[in-house]
Amino acid sequence: MVAITVCGTCHGRTGNSTQPKFPRLAGQSANYLAAQLKAFRAQTRGDPDAISYMWGMASELDDSTIAALADYYSAQKAEPSSNALSLQGGTGKQIYEQGIAAEGVPACSSCHGSDAHGVGDFPRLAGQHSQYVLKQLASFQSNMRNVAVMHGVALNLRSPEMSAIAAYLEAQP
Repeated sequence: MVAITVCGTCHGRTGNSTQPKFPRLAGQSANYLAAQLKAFRAQTRGDPDAISYMWGMASELDDSTIAALADYYSAQKAEPSSNALSLQGGTGKQIYEQGIAAEGVPACSSCHGSDAHGVGDFPRLAGQHSQYVLKQLASFQSNMRNVAVMHGVALNLRSPEMSAIAAYLEAQP
């Protein structure tokens, strides 16, 4: 299967990547995974790693392979990150749960769920590598990843706040 022979090199055989540069895919919603793979294939997701790695990888995927990959990774159990700092509280938790009203930053939980496991089209963030989360927030902030909602949110976050959120999320089960 492609998930093991090709995708597993970076994302891990079961989608529990141990390399902070590459996202953890296990337990992510199949719809979200399929949408991202299609965006890579169409070259509409423009963050640097998408261009460097995923545009080429996804260019050969047909819709049935994308669906199979999405189903496979969504069915895998998300394992806790072995790199996670034990940050169950603090600034990251506060921003995730409450946002920063004075800066116009909504609570992350309002879209990604109280447990950060994702809601609807919004992805699972729990257990995601903090380095990956930081890169994505920076891509949203600079609008390299053209997602209007996240651009608006990330635009109002400062670097220490993004780091706190990312560390908090990596520590979540």
